[in-house]
Amino acid sequence: MDARSIIAKLRRGQVPGAEELTWFAQGLADGGVSDAQAGAFAMAVCMGGLGAQGRADLTVAMRDSGDVLSWDFDGPVIDKHSTGGVGDSVSLVLAPALAELGAYVPMISGRGLGHTGGTLDKLEAIPGVSTQIGQERLTQILRDTGAAIVGATGQIAPADKRLYAIRDVTATVESLDLITASILSKKLAASPEALVLDVKVGSGAFMKTLEDARKLAQALTDTANAAGCRTSAVITDMHQPLAPALGNALEVAEVMKVLTQAHYAPLVEISAELGGVLLADAGMCSTADEGRDKITDVIRDGRAAERFGRMMAAVGGPLQFVDNWSRYLPEASVILEVSAPESGYVTAIDGEALGLAVVALGGGRQVEGDVIDPAVGLSGIIRLGDKVDKGGPLAVVHAAREDAARETAEAVSKAITIGAEAPTEPTLVHERITP
Repeated sequence: MDARSIIAKLRRGQVPGAEELTWFAQGLADGGVSDAQAGAFAMAVCMGGLGAQGRADLTVAMRDSGDVLSWDFDGPVIDKHSTGGVGDSVSLVLAPALAELGAYVPMISGRGLGHTGGTLDKLEAIPGVSTQIGQERLTQILRDTGAAIVGATGQIAPADKRLYAIRDVTATVESLDLITASILSKKLAASPEALVLDVKVGSGAFMKTLEDARKLAQALTDTANAAGCRTSAVITDMHQPLAPALGNALEVAEVMKVLTQAHYAPLVEISAELGGVLLADAGMCSTADEGRDKITDVIRDGRAAERFGRMMAAVGGPLQFVDNWSRYLPEASVILEVSAPESGYVTAIDGEALGLAVVALGGGRQVEGDVIDPAVGLSGIIRLGDKVDKGGPLAVVHAAREDAARETAEAVSKAITIGAEAPTEPTLVHERITP
């Protein structure tokens, strides 16, 4: 078996078998496959596709290219994944809520990608928090707190890490088969018994249309279930930021308002929807609607906040963070309000443009290795349909320098469209996709 014959088979429109894809994934992980061969493989998959069975075989092969975690807990191990959006801090709300209800949540998360914020970057805005821990320590944290949000080690799906870097420079990132295998190989390596996928659609998401989001959601759920993990998806709206803040510390602040002030917001609604589906799939309640109510209750009565505090302390955060979170979060030195250029209603928000504006401030990475400023970003972002007077606030910029704040304010103003008539408010939850 060799890489050339596998690539040649793909070129002829044939799909390699499970053994061939396993061999290729192992070659990606251990260096037996060259960069040129990996690039040719990615392009061949991008052009011809793998089909449902090939996609599942590649996912399992990439999962098995490294460590596959195992657990021995007295409750179900469950997980959630989002395809990425702006103002999306659902993981920080949902993980402690699920743990409070008796689940174990080993959430292996990532850093910022493109215009979207990274869950690990948000957590590390909290002083002392370290998200890079070994499996032995992860197991202990899960026993103690029920949930942990951590980064992947180098031995989790190493084939994906190698192939993703190749895809990034060969214009093959958009392949549905490769996207599916990349997402699920890492998630399934954590061995969840049930998984829910939050597939975002809209201006702030990677999938801009409902049709594209539906295709991705179906591919992900079909593949994960074929790999043996009970999986459902929920398509949720990202035509505007989910929370009214972008930037790491500012998004943590929104999470803490939700957890400690019974502050009902879209962040709560999406967390409850995803959590309800997950609890039902894990057999922890009879219906997704019942599960949604359970999640809402533990958020509103403060139990999720207490659990979040225990989670943060376990990874080095302040012991009293939940009691006095605003004291610990870093603040930017320059604060500038963005004023509306005219009166009217907010008719459109370019979420991707807002996300890129925060990246330009230093709140995300433009190249690998960039150091993030956790304090910068946007807060008080206006919502679709809101009425605004000329000179009224559209958002507030948090920056390290005055010139950067002014440039960002201009970008924010261009990203928000004001019209004469209020638009129809978009549906927050579009549809569920279940096996």
